Amino acid sequence: MASVAKSPIRQPPSRGSERGTRLLRRAGLYGALSFGTVLTAFPFFWMVMTALKTRQETTRNPPTIIPSSPQWHNFAEAWHAAPFGRYFLNSVVTSSLVALGVVTTSLLAAYAFTRIRFPGRDVLFIVFLATMMIPFEATLIPNFILIRDLHIYDTYAALVVPWLANVVGVFMFRQFFLSLPNELFEAATIDGCGHWRMILNIVLPLARGPIGAVALFNFLGQWNSLLWPLIATGDDDLRPIQLGLSVFVNAEANDPHLQMAAATFTIAPILVLFFFVQRQFIEGIASSGLKG
Repeated sequence: MASVAKSPIRQPPSRGSERGTRLLRRAGLYGALSFGTVLTAFPFFWMVMTALKTRQETTRNPPTIIPSSPQWHNFAEAWHAAPFGRYFLNSVVTSSLVALGVVTTSLLAAYAFTRIRFPGRDVLFIVFLATMMIPFEATLIPNFILIRDLHIYDTYAALVVPWLANVVGVFMFRQFFLSLPNELFEAATIDGCGHWRMILNIVLPLARGPIGAVALFNFLGQWNSLLWPLIATGDDDLRPIQLGLSVFVNAEANDPHLQMAAATFTIAPILVLFFFVQRQFIEGIASSGLKG
């Protein structure tokens, strides 16, 4: 009889090889993340380095990365070349008002769409979400007619009122409310809590994460706004920082070092703000899931 060949018994991988595989995967992951970080941060690094150069050094060919002699006075020169103090004040005021208004309207609307039953609630919410597909440019003329008829053109109100409601904010708060257990609200109802007490005593303490995320999103959106302030205002004293920076860049076309200096101290407050609220921002994104 022909002998039957026995298949070799496979040995389980050793712990050393598994550990080496995990280390290689982790090293590859960290390497890819590090490469992406460097690729993303390099334009900001180049901006700061250019802000510290002389005008002659910014036009040198081949270009230099590190300035030979840092010119720290470029920041002061750029600051005094235009009324950036006024621009910053305008942006802080309008961005804060928009963030506060959107948080208030979005939280109340999301609570109504989640906890209050009324005819056509779900259909109305779908129609509300459908407005997200309308491009921003399509709303420019209606919004301009609105502020003209309200006689608030060329005022702070023109920069704030059209943006006090936000579909994304309502959606994020609604998803967060859907993740809360119904027993929590049922117990509050048994204790005699009305809707306002539920919002103040239950919703607000639990919604710090979503509140931080929605506030940051809208603060950044208003801070970076350029086209609408250009249309809604004509007075130089009402220009926000991005519009003021755009005018400054066009005026200082022959001074790229001053342009980069102005761009640097324009971005700096946003970076500082993000570092302070990044925990609430991440918690808000994580808690506003896709349930429902």
